[in-house]
This record gives sequence, C-alpha cells and structure tokens, in this order.
Amino acid sequence: MGRREFITLVGATAAAWPLAARSQQPAAKLPIIGFIGPSTPTADVTRRAGLTKRLGELGWVDGRNLTIDYRWAEGAVARAGEIAADYAQRKVDVIVVSGDAQVLAAKRATAAIPIVIAAAADPVGNHLVESLARPGGNVTGLSRQLTDSTGKRIEVLREFLPGLRRVAILFNAANPLTAPELNTALATTTKLGLDAVKCEIQRAEDIAPAIEALKGNADALYVCIDPLVNTNGVRINSLALAARLPTMHSSRDNIDAGGMISYGPDITDLFRRAAEFVDKILRGAKPADLPVEQPTKFELVINLRAAKSIGLEVSPTLLARADEVVE
Repeated sequence: MGRREFITLVGATAAAWPLAARSQQPAAKLPIIGFIGPSTPTADVTRRAGLTKRLGELGWVDGRNLTIDYRWAEGAVARAGEIAADYAQRKVDVIVVSGDAQVLAAKRATAAIPIVIAAAADPVGNHLVESLARPGGNVTGLSRQLTDSTGKRIEVLREFLPGLRRVAILFNAANPLTAPELNTALATTTKLGLDAVKCEIQRAEDIAPAIEALKGNADALYVCIDPLVNTNGVRINSLALAARLPTMHSSRDNIDAGGMISYGPDITDLFRRAAEFVDKILRGAKPADLPVEQPTKFELVINLRAAKSIGLEVSPTLLARADEVVE
C-alpha cells in the first residue's frame, strides 16, 4: 500500500470514529409521567384527554418524547399509595394525581419526585401544601375551591326544586377529607332553613341500602365528592333516580354517569392546566416555586332527560343560565 493510500485510509477511519461512537451511545431516556387516576379509566376519560391534549400543544407527545404511565386507584386510597410507591421506586420524573386523599398518599410515598395536583378540594386545609402562594416541598398544582362552591350548589338545588325541604347528603365516612364539604353543606342547609339528612357510606356495598333508606325521607340527594363515590357514580345515580331523588354533584363527570345537576369547576380545564405545571417542571422548575392555582371556569350542567324521567319540570330561567343542558 502506498503512502498516499495509507493516509487516505487512516483519515477515513478517523472520520468514522465519532459516528461509530455516537451510534453506540444509548438513546436518551424519555421523561416518565406517572398518572394516578382516582377511579377508573372510564370515569377519568375526559380528564385524561384534557391532560394529554394540552401536553401535546406544549410539545410533549406520549411515545415520542415522553412516556405516560396510566394507573387507576379504583376508589381505594390504599391502592393510590401503592401506585405512588411503585412510581417512587422507579424514579419517574413527575407524578400527576387528583383528590386530596390520593395526593396525600403520593406525598407519603415520595418527598423527592415532583407531584402535580390536577384537582384537590382543599390543598392547604388538608396539608398537601404549606400555602397556595408558597407550596413548599415537592407538591403543587390546582385547587378546586370545593368548599367555596358547596354553598352555591345547595342554593342552586333549592332553585331547581322550589318545594325543597329535606336534603340528604351522601358522603364517605371512611374518608375524613370529605369533612370540609360535608360541614359546609350542613351549615348551608341550616342557613337556608332546610333540613339535612346524613347518608353515610364506607364501602360500595353500603350504597344501595343507604339510598333505599332515603325513600320518603328526603327531597333530593347532595353527593359529596370522593373516590369511592366517583367510582360508583352510575350506581348511585341509578338508585337515586329509582328513588325519585334528584342528585346534585360538583363535577360534569357525574352528569355523564347519570347525575341530574352539577355545579363546580370545569375539571377538564383543571387537567389541561395541570399539563402546564408538568411542562414547567420538565423544563427545570421546582414545585416549591410554582404557586397553587385556582379554578377560572365554573359550569352549571343540567340533565334534563333525567329530570323528565321522574316528572320534574325545570324552570326556563335556570335552563337559560345553564352552561350545558343534556336532553
């Protein structure tokens, strides 16, 4: 081999070294988002869609430059804790979770991994964050302002049923974090001169007998938000309709499950905004530096079809105020 040919060969080989080295380097690890749904895939479908759509708008696409691991607690707080512990062991980059009890479970599982609250009733009162302005720690996200809107729901329910006298309040007694909403609902009924009947459940098996006992003893059913309740939403609303009890809920999701009326924050919008927190954290922001945000969109939804099924007439004034009427 001549000198010129040798130099050419060595030069070509040297030029190929960086390419060979690059080809042998492992592919960059995609960020992993651990999603803990409080109930079931069916119940959480609109929330999940809101999150993923907004992430896509921000440039994060599942399977392309991001991995989203979806799990569901199916109404069991202990299950949410198990999922969070698994995420902590796997060292996912961000955990997205909603519901005060589930957020607490995730917080107990890890103090290092950022946790984004997609929606929580009372983040400060339930010790999820230190304050809205300065969350501290590894948790931030969105508050539902649930107790702030509880009184409004009772007022709307009275307008919906002009002859309303007795309101049954369904709540999960096994979940102490429902207490703020329950207490506010009880205080509002007293303020409005209404009688309140506590409808207590602790397991799915308690739902049917609890609602059966309300026949003839209540004019309507106010449903406190809770993972167990959301997971069994279709059953609760079906039993309530059979007992001729209009139901009041805090979320549009419950109307999809057969509820009659809801008033509260637009939950899908909260999940969209949760994606913005995820985006900021993946780009380097720390949860402690991101203030907890509050709802900007509230919606009144009336299931007119359900109302007609038990012979209720809804006032044109209330229908005109509704953001959505299901017919």
